[in-house]
Amino acid sequence: MSTSKDSILVESDVARAWTLPSHLYTEPDAFVAEVERIFARSWQVVGHHAQVANPGDYFTAELVNEPLLIVRGSDGKLRGFYNVCRHRAGPPAEGCGTRKVFRCGYHGWTYGLDGSLISATEIEGVEGFRREDFALVPVRVEEWFDLIFVNLNLASLDGDARPLRESLGELPRQVEKFQFAGMKLFERRTYEMKCNWKTYVDNYLEGYHLPSVHPGLNRELDYNAYVVEPHAGYVRQFSPIRGAQPGDATPRRYQEAGEDLSTDYFWIFPNWMLNCYPDNVSLNIVVPLAPERSLAVFEWYLPEKEHGSAAAKASVEFSHQIQVEDVGICETVQKNLRSRSYSRGRFSVKQERGVHAFHRMYAATMNAGSLGSNG
Repeated sequence: MSTSKDSILVESDVARAWTLPSHLYTEPDAFVAEVERIFARSWQVVGHHAQVANPGDYFTAELVNEPLLIVRGSDGKLRGFYNVCRHRAGPPAEGCGTRKVFRCGYHGWTYGLDGSLISATEIEGVEGFRREDFALVPVRVEEWFDLIFVNLNLASLDGDARPLRESLGELPRQVEKFQFAGMKLFERRTYEMKCNWKTYVDNYLEGYHLPSVHPGLNRELDYNAYVVEPHAGYVRQFSPIRGAQPGDATPRRYQEAGEDLSTDYFWIFPNWMLNCYPDNVSLNIVVPLAPERSLAVFEWYLPEKEHGSAAAKASVEFSHQIQVEDVGICETVQKNLRSRSYSRGRFSVKQERGVHAFHRMYAATMNAGSLGSNG
């Protein structure tokens, strides 16, 4: 890693390492650099397969302030485009639905499902105009685990950006047992947070705070057997689920815990997570809005036969309570990061290897360019 005055240094040995400096959680310049160097160059979740299951299905989305259009072509191929008309930047599509063509809502230019320009209205007399020069600009789009990802980076510093599956490493194999592909979206909630996106990720990546912040979740998990497992590009946390114990006054969510019954939490750099329980999977995305504002998006997926059941509603409410607790502590930490008494901290060797791994990934990515701020 570079050690120039503009680089961010996080030691590889967690026992010797210091956390990221607090100014990276508050300064506008750091936030702007993150958007360009991290979020515009990484695979980001923008939707679900069900939204574009059939030819002509489409939806619009936004990623780092870029308007996007995702569509299933008549040939069955999934494609992504910037949702920007090549005439004068109007919107070729709005919302979601099914279309045979896209017609810009500004001046009526028409595009095919493959992004080609079909018709340019009132263009007669324009010299040298060629329709093929005005197709919608494509973006890279891939599917995995019924999720749809976009990468705005056509070329990284090392050449072409890596394919999604290659960037996920061992993650696909590790999540297979949860049967997510057969589940359907049950509910979606969003949480506005007065904290930096990294504050939320830091909190997610350790079970250290379970006894203090999440007493309900701590009852369900075996804290002493909680494992944090850093990988290249992601972190896995998992714990056996504790079944009912003699003398329990409150019923547990999983009364009988088998040997392979566990909860697995996967965080994938930089900002999306899969929370895998025996009966449901939730997708969690933290969207950076400003240096000290973020949006947490939660989607709960369950087997369709369970939709409407009391157990399904209980799963959502259980996760909701955990999220409320996390938002509370993250907002307090964010405020305290501005204190003149604090600049950076140290890692618990036993409990914070996941946070350390994140800080290392963050530093390596940001150091690929110059942050322009002393770290």
